[in-house]
Amino acid sequence: MNTYPSILLSDAVDQFASLPGVGRKTALRLVLHLLRQPDKDVEAFAGALTRLKQEVKYCRVCHTISDQEVCPICQSHSRDKHTICVVENVQDVMSIENTGQYNGLYHVLGGIISPMDGVGPSDIEIDSLVNRIEKDDIREVILALPTTMEGDTTNFYIYRRLQNLTKDDIASSPDRLIASLPHPLKISQIARGVAIGNELEYTDEITLGRSIVNRIEFKL
Repeated sequence: MNTYPSILLSDAVDQFASLPGVGRKTALRLVLHLLRQPDKDVEAFAGALTRLKQEVKYCRVCHTISDQEVCPICQSHSRDKHTICVVENVQDVMSIENTGQYNGLYHVLGGIISPMDGVGPSDIEIDSLVNRIEKDDIREVILALPTTMEGDTTNFYIYRRLQNLTKDDIASSPDRLIASLPHPLKISQIARGVAIGNELEYTDEITLGRSIVNRIEFKL
């Protein structure tokens, strides 16, 4: 039964309650707060959301959110162009940037392999990652995916794809460097200072920063 005195109020609450982590009580508080604000502030709020949806882009290189075709990180001349940090989503880019411990490039997969959820390798940006490594002067790939079963599955799949870039069996190389590329490629992963089962965006900046600095060689 609808207990709201207004259909418009109820509709607005429904929209806010559809957001992740927002219950109906919180949604009601947010809607009532907006009703008390000046018209210009509410219009600015709605306009920002509309512009975000209509105008935001995804970097054609790394796939993070950007106002331009190529994001500022990919354009920056001060970043380490030889290192790519592979992450699940845009939030992870923001979390790692907040640590101040990483100065390379990123590659946002847009998800991780999860057969239970119907997400396969072709549903995320793995092919474009391999293409970047083949054509750019990449020396190291850091796998910074969630420390979950799905994250480990995605790590393994990416590792096997990169293994296919070599002419020889990578297992014969003790330092696991891919020799067929213009320069050897090191594959590493964030240290397990991040607790098993944790998402990067919920990890404190000190722990996450140390896990990047103290990254280790990726091993099967």
